[in-house]
Amino acid sequence: MREGSTNTDTTGELLSAMGIVPVADVVRTPSSAPLHVRSRAIGPGPNRFLPRYAPAVSREGQPGSLGAGALRALADRHGIRPKRSLGQHFLIDPNLARAIASDAGVGPGDHVVEIGAGLGSLTRALAEAGADVLAVEVDPSLIPALEESVAGLDRVRVLHTDATDREWRDELGEDEWVLAANLPYNVATHLVLDTLRHVPQVRRLVVMVQREVGERLIGTPGEKAYGIPSVRIAYRAQGTLVRRVPPSVFWPRPKVESVIVRLQRLESPPVGVDEERLWAVVDAGFAERRKTMRNALRRLGVDGEAADALLEGAGVDPSTRAETLSLQDFARIAEALPSVAYPSEASPE
Repeated sequence: MREGSTNTDTTGELLSAMGIVPVADVVRTPSSAPLHVRSRAIGPGPNRFLPRYAPAVSREGQPGSLGAGALRALADRHGIRPKRSLGQHFLIDPNLARAIASDAGVGPGDHVVEIGAGLGSLTRALAEAGADVLAVEVDPSLIPALEESVAGLDRVRVLHTDATDREWRDELGEDEWVLAANLPYNVATHLVLDTLRHVPQVRRLVVMVQREVGERLIGTPGEKAYGIPSVRIAYRAQGTLVRRVPPSVFWPRPKVESVIVRLQRLESPPVGVDEERLWAVVDAGFAERRKTMRNALRRLGVDGEAADALLEGAGVDPSTRAETLSLQDFARIAEALPSVAYPSEASPE
């Protein structure tokens, strides 16, 4: 997830000892990108917090960090219990929170939007790295605890809104942003794709997701996880698996492993084909797994010898399956596709 120079990291060594496996141990400093919020932002900095939230929470570990005990005590004070309906699994390991902030490559002057701030473990780590953080949380019952968690951190403001609400883009202005998030599996793919497509201010995304979701986001041709999300991501970003994360760093513990994925937005798509044509071919190719591209083109009205000729002209064997084709392969097929062959509804992600 980090690009550039390789640096020895004591945090990485601690994580390795805990069973958290760094996949890449390199960081680049850029300032970047992403996220969402909206005009219901709850004021800047700690001055907007009500007096009843002012007392500092107890701290464990390094100065400024909140350990598992402190976070659980914070939740108890506010009567918080994780909600299964929202896929809530709170990050309670300050070492991992600091590692994610390092993976994100953020520092003083960077703007970070954190989606699903929860109890503020990652929020604090991002702010302590020097970034200005917009902490977005949809669950109203978490807002008082989150405010208490970040009280005293001038670089943090809290926003109560839904990450899927399109109004949040108005909060970004023209600055570049980095998106950091611990995402539940049921919204992860949609949120990532929507951000890459519609929020150009977000230049980089660093997301913690269920392992299977992460593998789909950065899958490559021939891999089991490779599919439509993989191709759409490759069209807009370069993806890297940064860390594998065990269930033990969350409360409650999930039944699955998680991974941290970094997505660096590309300056321009690597292929120049019309998007509507491209997604029509991609969607048709993956509509039925293990079907050949010859059969896939039938769904677009190109049949028989015409399909074979089109594919051969694009340098693709008609018996090839979509699961083995790269973005560039799909683009060549799309360029050769007759204009009448693709439906207008094929474009939305």
